[in-house]
Amino acid sequence: MRVAVLGATGLVGREMIGLLEERDFPVDELLPLASPRSAGAEVLFRGRPWKIQAVTEQSFEGVDLALFSAGSGPSRLWAPLAARSGAVVVDNSSAWRMDPQTPLVVPEVNGKAALRHRGIIANPNCATIQAVVAAWPLHREASLSYLGAVTFQSVSGTGRDALEELEGGARAVLSGEEPVSSIYPHPIAFNALPHIGTFDDDGVSEEEWKMVRESRKIMDLPDLAVSCTTVRVPVFRGHSEALLLQFSSDLSPQRAREILCAAPGVVVVDEPALARYPLARETAGTDPVYVGRIRRDTGREKTLALWVVSDNLRKGAALNAVQICETLLEGGALRP
Repeated sequence: MRVAVLGATGLVGREMIGLLEERDFPVDELLPLASPRSAGAEVLFRGRPWKIQAVTEQSFEGVDLALFSAGSGPSRLWAPLAARSGAVVVDNSSAWRMDPQTPLVVPEVNGKAALRHRGIIANPNCATIQAVVAAWPLHREASLSYLGAVTFQSVSGTGRDALEELEGGARAVLSGEEPVSSIYPHPIAFNALPHIGTFDDDGVSEEEWKMVRESRKIMDLPDLAVSCTTVRVPVFRGHSEALLLQFSSDLSPQRAREILCAAPGVVVVDEPALARYPLARETAGTDPVYVGRIRRDTGREKTLALWVVSDNLRKGAALNAVQICETLLEGGALRP
């Protein structure tokens, strides 16, 4: 099997390549692709270096599977060409997520949708993925009617430059200097920015609309009431979310714990009296979606409050994409 990775030099692209090796995905030939400025560099895969090539119109000839993490512009340009060349594209950008012909897939929720692809499969937004992994098994028990979320999203979701800006800004503040901001509209060090993406005329951000629209599509709940505030916080890696889930039927916290303990991809860490709940620092570099602080909401009936944490570079991006590829293999849509 010939597997291309577009965006091979980025944080998510490198994570994808590492996970293909870690999970022993059947790759016979790896084709790392990037922009011309990265051509000639190398990535390690299964103990040997693979030279990065500049993406061209001929790059996808003979490719069986293409994982994209290069942004929505390159995805709109190259994904249709790759699909016409015979590759199955799993795209991590926002370019195809709301296209009605393109499956938007979280394997623990709607994995079979991947098998109905027309050449392109969309990987959801990082914050949406962990929210629906936690909400879906509870919805199947008690029928979800409302999803409310406040997210606390790490800077790694913006890329390597944002990691450097956070580190440099923190050093500046601790040295008594004023931090400089070039990635975000304000310094991120020791700060919290309720601003991810552009705002529309009603003041709703692009990231907030992603949570609304993508959660409805993934769970096939087009009328689900969803509200969200997304916040960038000074954390290197790992997104945290405070969720409110209202159901049509009453669901006790204890029953919710039982369901989540048995749910695929979920780990429950919920002993608040012992100060045990999911933490971004502890979940970085791991695969599950962690859920804790499971309790009844104090303001809404039939509503549970949850604290949900996951590594945004793994389950929020690269791991979910590789799991989609595994779903295709298991369903016979890819041949090793």
